[in-house]
Amino acid sequence: MPWTETRPMQRLDFIRASQTGTEPFSTLCRRFGISRKTGYKWLQRFNPDDPASLFDQPRTRLTHPERLPPGIVQQLIDVRVKHPDWGPKKIRAWLINHQVPFDVPAASTIGDILKREGLVIPRTHRRRTPGNRQPLTTISEVNQVWSADFKGKFRLLSQQYCHPFTLTDNHSRYLLSCEGTFRESESFVRGCLERAFLEYGLPEVLKTDNGQPFAGTGIAGLSRLAVWLIKLGIRPERIRKGHPEENGRHERMHRSLKHSLSFGNRRASLEAQQAWFDSYRREFNQERPHEALGGLTPGGIWVPSPRRWDGKTPEVSYPEGARLYRVRTKGDIYIGKRLFLNQALRGEYVMLEERSDGLEAIIFNQMDLAYYDRRKQSIIRID
Repeated sequence: MPWTETRPMQRLDFIRASQTGTEPFSTLCRRFGISRKTGYKWLQRFNPDDPASLFDQPRTRLTHPERLPPGIVQQLIDVRVKHPDWGPKKIRAWLINHQVPFDVPAASTIGDILKREGLVIPRTHRRRTPGNRQPLTTISEVNQVWSADFKGKFRLLSQQYCHPFTLTDNHSRYLLSCEGTFRESESFVRGCLERAFLEYGLPEVLKTDNGQPFAGTGIAGLSRLAVWLIKLGIRPERIRKGHPEENGRHERMHRSLKHSLSFGNRRASLEAQQAWFDSYRREFNQERPHEALGGLTPGGIWVPSPRRWDGKTPEVSYPEGARLYRVRTKGDIYIGKRLFLNQALRGEYVMLEERSDGLEAIIFNQMDLAYYDRRKQSIIRID
């Protein structure tokens, strides 16, 4: 019969029967309802001088030789509390450098202790802006490529931070906009661009870095600002992350602006600073000779864009019979399965167009955003 609550007595009976040798071992195991492996285990474990050898042993360790003494654990905690920005490796190195009177545990052990004590804040995993892999436009004429960016913030005499937004034409170096704000935001940038577009016309390309509000997450790194630009017929173009030299002409203007600000040209209020920005822009465009232009001024080369804008955002149009999908609130479309694109496109229509066997382009207003592989049911990014 199988062993029950009276296991120690049954095990003793099994061992005595085994020692008599009156029946084969396998037959004896079947009679007691155990495997041969279990039978041999209890035969090996049995000690006639120790009745407790027939009892089940606890599965957990009674001692933990790797567990650190409380005093050492407390010292690790004290170092972390004093230096909350230090990680396990830095704490371990500090202990070694100070020759503490105990064996310093591994960084992984220190990390486990810090987590157990609630001294580690879990990282928040954020969707990151995808880097640009597309070649940049070769600049050959005025109003072909404009660049936009925020120059580094600086303090006014009132100690408030001013963030200057700048916009230039890459070919002529013409400074189209230089406007200060207390806070970088999409609405502020869009307002600056609207005023520039109404006055100077539209460029073909707007080149920026990968920060907000110029770029976002999802396919093509689109932000809501970028979607608006595409609807105006302007192609957003982003430099590679960590490569400001790809927007070198604009960065060179920023260096000149920063240099001029250092000569006592910071004002007490944003209004007074803006008046100086306006004056600086006139001087930069009309009076300051530019070495890269052969000594000419940007205003001597730049002309308004023939692509005029009436202030209205046109609706996106597609060819008749095109396969259109409306982007839902969460930034996805449904094509038999949920396919996430970009929340910046919510409410807009995208077109899927066959390009090769099983490969379809995802298009928004004549701009290829990505490809969809129907066989693998996955998106192939081209940003």
